[in-house]
Amino acid sequence: MKKIISFFFVAALSIQAYATERAIKLTFIETSDVHGSFFPYDFTNRKPRPGSMARVSSYVKQLRKQHGGNIVLLDNGDILQGQPTSYFYNYVATNERNIAADVINYLGYDAETIGNHDIEPGHAVYDKWIKEVKCPVIACNVINKKTGKPYTHPYAVVKRNGVKIVVLGMLTPAIPNWLTENIWEGLQFEDMVTSARKWIKIIREKEQPDVVIGLFHSGREGGIKTKEYEEDASIVVAKQVPGFDVVMFGHDHTRYNQTLRNTAGKEVLCINPANNAMTVAQADISLTYKNGKLTDKQVKGTLVDVTDIEVDEDYMAHFKPQMAKVNNYVDRIIGNFQNSIYTRDSYFGSCVFTDFILNLQLQITKADIAFNAPLQFDASIKAGPVRVADMFNLYRFENQLYVMRLTGEEIRKHLEMSYDLWVNTMKSPDDHLLLLANTRDDAQRLGFKNFTFNFDSAAGIDYIVDVTKPDGHKVKILRMSNGQPFDEHKWYTVAINSYRGNGGGELLTKGAGIPKDSLAGRIIYRSPRDQRYYLMQEIEKMGTVAPKANNNWRFVPEKWTEPAAKRDSLLLFGHKRNPKEEK
Repeated sequence: MKKIISFFFVAALSIQAYATERAIKLTFIETSDVHGSFFPYDFTNRKPRPGSMARVSSYVKQLRKQHGGNIVLLDNGDILQGQPTSYFYNYVATNERNIAADVINYLGYDAETIGNHDIEPGHAVYDKWIKEVKCPVIACNVINKKTGKPYTHPYAVVKRNGVKIVVLGMLTPAIPNWLTENIWEGLQFEDMVTSARKWIKIIREKEQPDVVIGLFHSGREGGIKTKEYEEDASIVVAKQVPGFDVVMFGHDHTRYNQTLRNTAGKEVLCINPANNAMTVAQADISLTYKNGKLTDKQVKGTLVDVTDIEVDEDYMAHFKPQMAKVNNYVDRIIGNFQNSIYTRDSYFGSCVFTDFILNLQLQITKADIAFNAPLQFDASIKAGPVRVADMFNLYRFENQLYVMRLTGEEIRKHLEMSYDLWVNTMKSPDDHLLLLANTRDDAQRLGFKNFTFNFDSAAGIDYIVDVTKPDGHKVKILRMSNGQPFDEHKWYTVAINSYRGNGGGELLTKGAGIPKDSLAGRIIYRSPRDQRYYLMQEIEKMGTVAPKANNNWRFVPEKWTEPAAKRDSLLLFGHKRNPKEEK
C-alpha cells in the first residue's frame, strides 16, 4: 500500500512540474539580399553557381523535418533585382506573377521586408509584387504620404507552439539619395531609430509578445549620414532602442554575427547573412515558462553556409517552366565583339570596358561629357557572339540614363572626389597606386577601401591624375577630347546614370558642391527605360563591334604608377590585368 501511495505521489509531482514548467526552442532563418539568386545557375555568365534559394529550400525542409512547426522563415529584401531572372519578370513578362513572389510563397516565408533595390523598379513592379506575396510584407518606416501610416504592414505577428512573436520591418531611409522621386512617389522614409522607438512601444502595449525580432534592410554602420537619418543604422537601433531580442539585417552584403548590449543592459543578437543566398542567418531561441510566465530566454546566432547543400529537386522541378523562359530570353544573340573586355582594367587607367559604355552614353545622348564607374569588381565579356545575358555584365543595375548641366569646375571636382576614393596619394615609388584596405571578405569592396561603383572616370575630356598630389588636387583637365579648350566657367551637358544624378555616392553633392535639392533642376533628360535597354539597342544597331580604349586619361608620374599598377593588380586579382599578357 505504501508503494502505491508513493508512486501516485511522485506521479502527481511530475504532473505538477510538467504543468508549471515548459521549455520551447524556436529557430529563425533569415535570407537577405538574394538579388535574384533563385537557382543554382548564373543566367548572366551561363554557368552553375553556388548557393541559391534552391539550396536554402533544402536546408529549410531539413529543419522543418527535425523541428516541425518551430521554424520561422524571414526574408530581408533586395529580392527583385540582380540576375536576369528578376529583370525578365519585372520588365518583360509583366503579365505573369513575379517569380520573386513565387519563390517566397513556395518556401512558405512568414514575413518579408522591402529593400532599396525592391523600390528601384518602380511602383508598377513592387506594388504588384507586394500583392502577390502571401506572407506579410513589413516596413514600419515606409510611410504613405496620403494616410500618414505605413505603406505596408509595419510588423508581422507569428505564433508558434503558444509563443507570440512580433517581427518589425524597416528599410534604410536613404532611398531619396539614390532614386528619383517618381519611383517612390507618395512615400516618405522615416529615420530608423525614431520609427523603431515608436513601434516598439506600440508592440509592447498592443501585442505583449514573447519574442521581438527586428528585420532591417539597413547595414551595420557607415553609409550616408545626414541630419535626418543614417543609411546603415541596424546596430544603432539594436543598441539604442530596447525591446529587440534579435536584429536580423542586411543591405551591406557583409556577414556579421555578434551579441551586443543595449542601453537597458539587455543582450541583443545582431546577425547578417550577406548576399546571394550563399549563407543564411540562424537564430536559435530557447524559452522557459513557469506557471505560464516567461522566465528565461537564451539566444544563439549561427551563420550557415548553404553552398554545399544539395539542391531541392522538387523546387527545381516546380520552377522548370520559369527557368526555361528566362534562359530563352537571355540566350538571344544581339551582336558580336571582335575583342574581349574586362572591368579589372578600369582601376588602372582608361580601359576598353568602361570607355565602351561611356562612348555609348555619348552616342545615345549627344552630351559633351559622360561619367561611368565599374559596377562589377571583375566582370568580362568575351570576344564572339554577344547575348542578352552579357548585358547584365556590361551594366549591372537598372539605372536610368540622365543628361545634366554641370559647370567645368563641377566636373573637375566630381572627378577629384572619385579619384580620392579610388587612388592612394603616393609618396614614394614603392607605395600602392590604389587605395586598398583589408576588405577581402566585404562583397562590395573586395580589397578596396571604398565602393568601386563610385570610381567614376570620364569620356569627352582629356585629363591626367597626378597621384603624388593631395586629395582634391589630383585631376588636371587638359582639353575637350575634340580638341576644343576646356573652360571651368562654362556649362556642359553630362551623360550620367540616375543613381549618380540623384546624389548616389555623393560625388555631385559632397564632391562637386551642388546642393542636394538643386540636383533635380540640373537634369535636362531622363530616359524612360533603364540604361541597359538602350546600350543593348545600340549594340544591335552596330552588329559587329570592336571596342577600344579612348586613352583620354592616365595616372602620372608613369615611372611610379605603372610598376605600382602591376603590383596592385597581382594583389587584387592574383594575375596580370590583361590575360593576353600571361601568354
